[in-house]
Amino acid sequence: MSVDERKKYYVSVQAGQILEDQGAASYELEILANNEEFNQLQVMFEDLSSMDNAITGHFNYEFGTHLSQTGDSRMNGGYDAILHDIYLFIHEHGTPSTQKHVESMGLLDPGRL
Repeated sequence: MSVDERKKYYVSVQAGQILEDQGAASYELEILANNEEFNQLQVMFEDLSSMDNAITGHFNYEFGTHLSQTGDSRMNGGYDAILHDIYLFIHEHGTPSTQKHVESMGLLDPGRL
């Protein structure tokens, strides 16, 4: 595949997966991406997973003690920012039906997540 050649991928935001095979697992959205764009989305999913693990670890560590609302807000804000970037990327590279679906979710406005 050349640098500019785009291929259809099937994306599950919930599972953090980008699939080449439509039947490999359930997915919510379809995108057209080249190798570089595929890798960019993969990194965003990895960042989201890392943030999710950090939040989970924070809550497990803080369980039973006074929770820092400022720290929690920053972590949640970071998670939301990454998720917003993922949906922006998916909207930009999505098929027409994917673009309509993302628009209908109302997630393109940064304040909506």
